[in-house]
Amino acid sequence: MPPLLELVDVTARYGPVQALHGVSLTVGEGEIAAVLGANGAGKTTTLRAISNTVRREGEVRFDGKTVGRKGPESVARFGIAHVPEGRGTFAELTVWENLRLGAYSRRGSVKDDFARVLSYFPWIQDRRNQQAGTLSGGEQQMLALARAFMQRPRLLLLDEPSLGLAPVLVTEVFRIVRELNEHEGLTVLVVEQNAHIALQVAQTAYVLEVGRVALSGPSAELQEHESVRRSYLGY
Repeated sequence: MPPLLELVDVTARYGPVQALHGVSLTVGEGEIAAVLGANGAGKTTTLRAISNTVRREGEVRFDGKTVGRKGPESVARFGIAHVPEGRGTFAELTVWENLRLGAYSRRGSVKDDFARVLSYFPWIQDRRNQQAGTLSGGEQQMLALARAFMQRPRLLLLDEPSLGLAPVLVTEVFRIVRELNEHEGLTVLVVEQNAHIALQVAQTAYVLEVGRVALSGPSAELQEHESVRRSYLGY
Protein backbone atom coordinates (compact mmCIF):
# COMPACT_ATOMS: atom_id res chain seq x y z
CA MET A 1 0.00 0.00 0.00
CA PRO A 2 1.46 3.41 -0.96
CA PRO A 3 1.91 5.99 1.80
CA LEU A 4 -0.86 8.50 2.38
CA LEU A 5 1.64 11.37 2.09
CA GLU A 6 4.88 11.41 0.15
CA LEU A 7 7.35 14.23 -0.42
CA VAL A 8 9.94 13.64 -3.13
CA ASP A 9 12.96 15.94 -3.36
CA VAL A 10 11.01 19.01 -2.23
CA THR A 11 12.74 22.37 -2.23
CA ALA A 12 11.25 25.66 -1.04
CA ARG A 13 12.36 29.24 -0.84
CA TYR A 14 11.42 32.64 0.51
CA GLY A 15 12.54 35.04 -2.17
CA PRO A 16 16.26 34.40 -2.73
CA VAL A 17 16.61 32.32 0.46
CA GLN A 18 16.29 28.57 -0.02
CA ALA A 19 14.74 26.94 3.07
CA LEU A 20 14.40 23.31 1.95
CA HIS A 21 17.06 21.40 0.01
CA GLY A 22 15.50 18.23 -1.38
CA VAL A 23 13.36 16.96 1.50
CA SER A 24 11.87 13.49 1.00
CA LEU A 25 9.61 11.79 3.54
CA THR A 26 6.59 9.49 3.77
CA VAL A 27 3.70 9.19 6.21
CA GLY A 28 1.60 6.03 6.20
CA GLU A 29 -2.18 6.01 6.57
CA GLY A 30 -3.16 6.05 10.25
CA GLU A 31 0.35 6.97 11.37
CA ILE A 32 1.67 9.79 13.54
CA ALA A 33 4.98 11.10 12.22
CA ALA A 34 7.08 13.83 13.83
CA VAL A 35 9.46 16.36 12.31
CA LEU A 36 12.15 17.52 14.71
CA GLY A 37 14.93 20.07 14.41
CA ALA A 38 16.33 23.34 15.67
CA ASN A 39 14.91 26.76 14.82
CA GLY A 40 15.50 27.49 11.15
CA ALA A 41 15.87 23.82 10.21
CA GLY A 42 12.91 23.96 7.80
CA LYS A 43 10.23 22.24 9.89
CA THR A 44 7.48 24.81 9.41
CA THR A 45 8.44 25.27 5.77
CA THR A 46 7.95 21.54 5.20
CA LEU A 47 4.32 21.83 6.32
CA ARG A 48 3.85 24.97 4.23
CA ALA A 49 5.22 23.13 1.20
CA ILE A 50 2.56 20.45 1.66
CA SER A 51 -0.27 22.98 1.99
CA ASN A 52 1.05 25.18 -0.85
CA THR A 53 1.59 28.30 1.22
CA VAL A 54 5.23 28.65 0.18
CA ARG A 55 6.93 28.57 -3.21
CA ARG A 56 8.20 25.04 -3.77
CA GLU A 57 9.61 22.59 -6.30
CA GLY A 58 9.62 18.80 -6.19
CA GLU A 59 6.65 16.52 -5.78
CA VAL A 60 4.03 16.21 -3.04
CA ARG A 61 1.72 13.21 -3.35
CA PHE A 62 -1.39 12.55 -1.30
CA ASP A 63 -3.15 9.20 -1.52
CA GLY A 64 -1.20 8.46 -4.69
CA LYS A 65 -2.19 11.69 -6.42
CA THR A 66 0.06 14.65 -7.10
CA VAL A 67 -0.82 17.78 -5.15
CA GLY A 68 -0.28 20.42 -7.79
CA ARG A 69 0.38 24.10 -7.33
CA LYS A 70 -3.20 25.10 -6.58
CA GLY A 71 -3.99 27.22 -3.55
CA PRO A 72 -4.39 26.08 0.06
CA GLU A 73 -8.17 25.77 -0.40
CA SER A 74 -7.65 23.05 -3.00
CA VAL A 75 -5.22 21.26 -0.68
CA ALA A 76 -7.85 21.35 2.07
CA ARG A 77 -10.33 19.69 -0.28
CA PHE A 78 -7.87 16.82 -0.71
CA GLY A 79 -8.50 16.10 2.98
CA ILE A 80 -5.50 17.91 4.48
CA ALA A 81 -5.99 20.21 7.48
CA HIS A 82 -3.21 22.55 8.61
CA VAL A 83 -3.02 23.95 12.14
CA PRO A 84 -0.29 26.60 11.88
CA GLU A 85 2.14 27.75 14.52
CA GLY A 86 0.37 30.35 16.63
CA ARG A 87 -2.95 28.47 16.25
CA GLY A 88 -4.57 30.81 13.73
CA THR A 89 -7.93 31.13 15.47
CA PHE A 90 -10.14 34.10 14.58
CA ALA A 91 -10.02 36.12 17.79
CA GLU A 92 -13.09 38.29 17.14
CA LEU A 93 -15.33 35.34 16.26
CA THR A 94 -16.99 33.06 18.77
CA VAL A 95 -15.86 29.53 19.46
CA TRP A 96 -18.85 28.21 17.51
CA GLU A 97 -18.16 30.50 14.53
CA ASN A 98 -14.56 29.28 14.46
CA LEU A 99 -15.79 25.69 14.37
CA ARG A 100 -18.22 26.46 11.55
CA LEU A 101 -15.33 27.87 9.52
CA GLY A 102 -13.57 24.53 9.90
CA ALA A 103 -16.32 22.95 7.83
CA TYR A 104 -16.32 25.58 5.07
CA SER A 105 -14.66 23.33 2.47
CA ARG A 106 -17.35 20.67 2.49
CA ARG A 107 -21.11 20.41 2.18
CA GLY A 108 -23.77 19.08 4.49
CA SER A 109 -24.85 19.47 8.09
CA VAL A 110 -22.23 20.03 10.75
CA LYS A 111 -24.50 18.84 13.58
CA ASP A 112 -23.00 15.35 13.76
CA ASP A 113 -19.48 16.74 13.50
CA PHE A 114 -20.14 19.16 16.34
CA ALA A 115 -21.28 16.25 18.51
CA ARG A 116 -18.07 14.38 17.67
CA VAL A 117 -15.99 17.45 18.49
CA LEU A 118 -17.70 17.74 21.89
CA SER A 119 -16.81 14.13 22.69
CA TYR A 120 -13.12 15.12 22.52
CA PHE A 121 -13.42 18.75 23.67
CA PRO A 122 -16.40 18.79 26.10
CA TRP A 123 -15.51 22.24 27.51
CA ILE A 124 -16.48 23.80 24.16
CA GLN A 125 -20.20 23.35 24.89
CA ASP A 126 -20.10 25.94 27.68
CA ARG A 127 -17.81 28.29 25.71
CA ARG A 128 -19.45 28.14 22.29
CA ASN A 129 -20.63 31.78 22.42
CA GLN A 130 -17.38 33.13 23.88
CA GLN A 131 -14.99 35.14 21.71
CA ALA A 132 -12.04 32.97 20.76
CA GLY A 133 -9.58 35.74 21.62
CA THR A 134 -10.61 35.61 25.27
CA LEU A 135 -9.70 31.93 25.65
CA SER A 136 -6.48 30.85 27.33
CA GLY A 137 -3.54 29.79 25.17
CA GLY A 138 -4.25 26.13 25.83
CA GLU A 139 -7.93 26.54 24.99
CA GLN A 140 -7.05 28.33 21.75
CA GLN A 141 -4.78 25.46 20.77
CA MET A 142 -7.60 23.00 21.51
CA LEU A 143 -10.00 25.13 19.47
CA ALA A 144 -7.58 25.13 16.53
CA LEU A 145 -7.46 21.33 16.72
CA ALA A 146 -11.25 21.10 16.98
CA ARG A 147 -11.71 23.43 14.01
CA ALA A 148 -9.35 21.31 11.91
CA PHE A 149 -11.26 18.19 12.98
CA MET A 150 -14.51 19.78 11.71
CA GLN A 151 -12.96 19.63 8.24
CA ARG A 152 -13.05 15.81 8.43
CA PRO A 153 -9.45 15.56 7.26
CA ARG A 154 -7.52 12.40 6.52
CA LEU A 155 -4.24 14.16 7.31
CA LEU A 156 -3.58 16.74 10.03
CA LEU A 157 -0.55 19.01 9.73
CA LEU A 158 0.23 20.27 13.22
CA ASP A 159 2.85 22.99 13.68
CA GLU A 160 4.45 23.43 17.14
CA PRO A 161 1.33 22.65 19.22
CA SER A 162 3.29 22.92 22.50
CA LEU A 163 4.52 26.47 21.82
CA GLY A 164 3.89 28.70 24.82
CA LEU A 165 1.89 26.13 26.76
CA ALA A 166 2.47 24.84 30.29
CA PRO A 167 3.64 21.21 30.47
CA VAL A 168 0.26 19.95 31.72
CA LEU A 169 -1.48 21.51 28.72
CA VAL A 170 1.11 20.10 26.32
CA THR A 171 0.36 16.64 27.70
CA GLU A 172 -3.39 17.24 27.22
CA VAL A 173 -2.99 18.42 23.62
CA PHE A 174 -0.95 15.38 22.67
CA ARG A 175 -3.38 13.09 24.52
CA ILE A 176 -6.15 14.35 22.28
CA VAL A 177 -3.98 14.04 19.17
CA ARG A 178 -3.32 10.42 20.08
CA GLU A 179 -7.04 9.79 20.68
CA LEU A 180 -7.97 11.28 17.31
CA ASN A 181 -5.37 9.03 15.72
CA GLU A 182 -6.49 5.89 17.52
CA HIS A 183 -10.27 6.38 17.46
CA GLU A 184 -10.76 8.28 14.19
CA GLY A 185 -7.84 6.89 12.18
CA LEU A 186 -6.52 10.41 11.67
CA THR A 187 -3.04 10.56 10.14
CA VAL A 188 -0.85 13.25 11.73
CA LEU A 189 2.37 14.97 10.70
CA VAL A 190 3.50 17.07 13.66
CA VAL A 191 6.32 19.60 13.80
CA GLU A 192 7.52 19.89 17.37
CA GLN A 193 10.50 21.21 19.31
CA ASN A 194 9.57 19.19 22.39
CA ALA A 195 11.29 16.04 21.16
CA HIS A 196 10.48 14.10 24.33
CA ILE A 197 6.72 14.13 23.85
CA ALA A 198 6.85 14.03 20.04
CA LEU A 199 8.89 10.82 20.05
CA GLN A 200 6.59 9.28 22.65
CA VAL A 201 3.48 9.90 20.52
CA ALA A 202 4.84 9.37 17.00
CA GLN A 203 5.64 6.07 15.36
CA THR A 204 8.24 7.54 13.00
CA ALA A 205 10.29 10.72 13.03
CA TYR A 206 12.44 12.87 10.79
CA VAL A 207 15.21 15.17 11.98
CA LEU A 208 15.83 18.20 9.79
CA GLU A 209 19.08 20.14 9.75
CA VAL A 210 19.42 23.25 7.57
CA GLY A 211 16.59 22.22 5.25
CA ARG A 212 17.67 18.61 4.79
CA VAL A 213 16.63 15.31 6.35
CA ALA A 214 19.60 14.36 8.54
CA LEU A 215 18.04 11.34 10.29
CA SER A 216 14.85 9.33 10.01
CA GLY A 217 13.40 6.11 11.34
CA PRO A 218 11.13 4.60 13.99
CA SER A 219 10.74 6.91 16.98
CA ALA A 220 11.95 4.24 19.39
CA GLU A 221 15.21 3.95 17.46
CA LEU A 222 15.74 7.71 17.24
CA GLN A 223 15.26 8.02 21.01
CA GLU A 224 18.35 5.84 21.38
CA HIS A 225 20.39 7.60 18.70
CA GLU A 226 23.32 9.40 20.31
CA SER A 227 23.05 12.67 18.38
CA VAL A 228 19.28 12.85 18.95
CA ARG A 229 19.71 12.19 22.67
CA ARG A 230 22.45 14.78 22.97
CA SER A 231 20.87 17.51 20.80
CA TYR A 232 17.16 17.11 21.49
CA LEU A 233 16.63 14.95 24.58
CA GLY A 234 19.33 16.38 26.79
CA TYR A 235 21.02 13.22 28.03
